[in-house]
Amino acid sequence: MDSGGTNGRAVPSARIVELSAAQRVLVATFVAVGVWYLAWRPGTFNPEAMLFSVVVYAAEVFGFACALLYLVMCWRLQRRAPRPVPAQATVAVFVPTINESVDIVRRTLMAAQRMKHAHEVWLLDDGNRLEMHVLAEQLGCRYLARTRNHHAKAGNLNNALRHTRAEFIAIFDADHAPAPSFLEETLGFLADERVAFVQTPRDFYNLDSFQHRLDRRDSLVWSEQTLFFRVIQAGKDRLNSAFFCGSCAVIRRKALDDVGGFATGSVTEDIHTSIKLHKRGWKSVYYSKSLAFGLAPASAIPFLKQRLRWGQGAMQVWRQEGIVFARGLTIGQRISYLATMLAYFEGWQRAIFFLAPVVVLTTGVMPILSLDAEFLARFIPYYLLTFWVFEEVARGYGRTLLTEQYTMMRFAVFITATFGFFLRKLRFVVTPKKMGEADATRQSLWPQYLVLGLNALAIPVGLAMFWRGGGLPIGALVGNLLWASITLGVAAAGIRFALRRSASRRREYRFPLPIPLRVHTPRGLSLGLATDISPLGCRVVGAPVSGARGGDELHGELLLPTGPLPVRATVRTVLADGQKATPAALGCEFRWGLSDERNQLEMFLFGSDLQWRLNGFEDRVRTPLERVGDHLRGERPVRRRLASEHWSPVVYRRVNSELEAGVGFISAAGRDGATRTLVSLGVLPANGRLFAEEVTPAGPRGVVGRLADEQVLETHAAPIYLYRLTA
Repeated sequence: MDSGGTNGRAVPSARIVELSAAQRVLVATFVAVGVWYLAWRPGTFNPEAMLFSVVVYAAEVFGFACALLYLVMCWRLQRRAPRPVPAQATVAVFVPTINESVDIVRRTLMAAQRMKHAHEVWLLDDGNRLEMHVLAEQLGCRYLARTRNHHAKAGNLNNALRHTRAEFIAIFDADHAPAPSFLEETLGFLADERVAFVQTPRDFYNLDSFQHRLDRRDSLVWSEQTLFFRVIQAGKDRLNSAFFCGSCAVIRRKALDDVGGFATGSVTEDIHTSIKLHKRGWKSVYYSKSLAFGLAPASAIPFLKQRLRWGQGAMQVWRQEGIVFARGLTIGQRISYLATMLAYFEGWQRAIFFLAPVVVLTTGVMPILSLDAEFLARFIPYYLLTFWVFEEVARGYGRTLLTEQYTMMRFAVFITATFGFFLRKLRFVVTPKKMGEADATRQSLWPQYLVLGLNALAIPVGLAMFWRGGGLPIGALVGNLLWASITLGVAAAGIRFALRRSASRRREYRFPLPIPLRVHTPRGLSLGLATDISPLGCRVVGAPVSGARGGDELHGELLLPTGPLPVRATVRTVLADGQKATPAALGCEFRWGLSDERNQLEMFLFGSDLQWRLNGFEDRVRTPLERVGDHLRGERPVRRRLASEHWSPVVYRRVNSELEAGVGFISAAGRDGATRTLVSLGVLPANGRLFAEEVTPAGPRGVVGRLADEQVLETHAAPIYLYRLTA
């Protein structure tokens, strides 16, 4: 454990900080093969299609150069453990908003107020809305609005700096609710007076967003930003070039004063401020533990708008500040920032690769003289190593196939963003507001449909030309058919996922958490579970389902770790068991009375990693080399299935204790009947015996076992406790 009384472990984990010997050999092999292949390639140019040959080769060289920058950044990761909080440190918390809903802002403010060491919480309202002023007064926060919104978010933050004397400023976007220990785990790094800011991951709670992929069967969650926040930022940190991301960070007031405040010359004040600070010799810290959770773009359109803004801002910063020849930056910082800026030019590279097989199949003209054995002997090893090395250096966070889908989704807005190097303002084409979400998504994804359509058309055209005796040689035909088919498949998968997300009609994210629910019925108290829960409603399973019908009112209490929370819920749907044709669950809508009751539930749900830890979610998979090592050692991979567990309420008695019976929930019994997972609303004796009663629709069932492996799951409400229950 770490020092200073905080409960954070060093991150990232020790096993992924350094590349293994085998991984280093693989990387060296990739670099050698890449140089060997690319140095040889100009001799294969097709003199009858020189421009086409040069363009494709330039795309290959660009990819190799970006790969080298990626390797330099991620060769070794910085691992950090929390330090003691500086004595007498004063912290002002800034929550800027402009048009976010009251519900979203309220959750962030409540979480910010409950952080340890937070002295002031400011709601910075660039929307100048009465409802926000009322919200701040209700919660006891300080409120600040501007009459003129110059310089957007940066101007809002700079205006707030003039109203506080706090030594440190913690910043959270309006939708990012921080964990209680956020400041406790980050302030210690600022004891070094040359550290300007501490950045943590921008993590998200809505795991059904456009940028998330969730596999409940194996408890796997992956996000389009996973690689950046788990690996790349930690690699940048080693080079003292981790950058401020605009939220989920704490920054030194003195450092801001040194550079004139938050940078206002671009639409991305975060990375712009970072460069200014690094140029002045300030240090940065990246602490790669998720300590705040926000709202990720739910569908493709806001996702693409966000990426366009980031790319446009990066180009503006590059134009104004310079990177490679900028004074004040170290070599490592130049490499790091250059890698970030060049990433947006990947859109051009991918467009070339997406369309090259179309040109070849429809014209019979190739960018090389011939697809012969000599070419394949160099090309195949190089490209196989490219993907393999990416997976290894990504430490299991890369997920090549999913990454390629998002690359397909982003390529057009990345191309557009690069014009920001020359133009001051770019505009994302917004679809008409009256258009349905699915139709709007289709219209926004026209570049992806174009890639899909052209490759789908090129395949039969290439085959027809071959059968007529013209077109490509058989080897070149097969190679380009494969190339076009892969491109088509990636485009189709990305479009299908985008359309599926656009069809979602949920107003609120439903947390995959079970909460004991006690319902009052004419027959007495009935104990069940509320699952898939949000402030708007939940799904009810267990005993309360019996005999319920649509329109019924349920009266009872959600059993939170802070105590029973009175709730009323209306049954909107009755979900039947397909095999037994009997009710299996109820879809319910909460009917809140006092606003404080809803606030209590929101404090339990938002601002913690409870859903991750309770479901055993993991965002890392074994790399190819790790899987090979497992196979050689005869080890079978352990499959995580906690997220797909079925839970039942449990009432337990504490042995040799006068305390009243406790309540929690327990996972379904395994086939061997040996190990189960118990979640308790109260702490239980370590390694003690437990006698409990599991509540099932068929009636109570006795459970006896020994408790082990206690884990404390923190929430803003109160902690809950997870145990392994053995026979």
